[in-house]
Amino acid sequence: MTEKQMFEIPTEMRDFAEKNVEQARVAYGQFMEFMSQAMNAWSSSGGPEAGNFKAIQDRAIAFAKENAERSFSLASDLAKAKDMQEVVTLQSRYVQTQMQTFGIQAQQLSWLMADAFRNMQNKAPKGWDPKDWTPKS
Repeated sequence: MTEKQMFEIPTEMRDFAEKNVEQARVAYGQFMEFMSQAMNAWSSSGGPEAGNFKAIQDRAIAFAKENAERSFSLASDLAKAKDMQEVVTLQSRYVQTQMQTFGIQAQQLSWLMADAFRNMQNKAPKGWDPKDWTPKS
């Protein structure tokens, strides 16, 4: 028996894992939809400063969905992997891609935050102190 055959993952186990990944994907999709609705309700009922952060909120939700989809895709690919070498290759590729993606996402969110703070300062009432976000008497 060759070494590769000894470490082959059984088809039944891969099928079971793939079904579990799909169930988790559906549950996560429902959760994210609920969170999107809740966050939209919050931002529409919040004060004037809530509007300044709508773009950040929308982008963060989009990033969360994209990252989750990539994670579920990895899990699905892992469930289909036939041996440990394939598992290691898939995981390594995923980690490299996600590290680059996280860097880009963090940069985009920081730009949006800077824009939101600039907008708040430009629209702030007289006496507003950006250090503590409260009006001075």
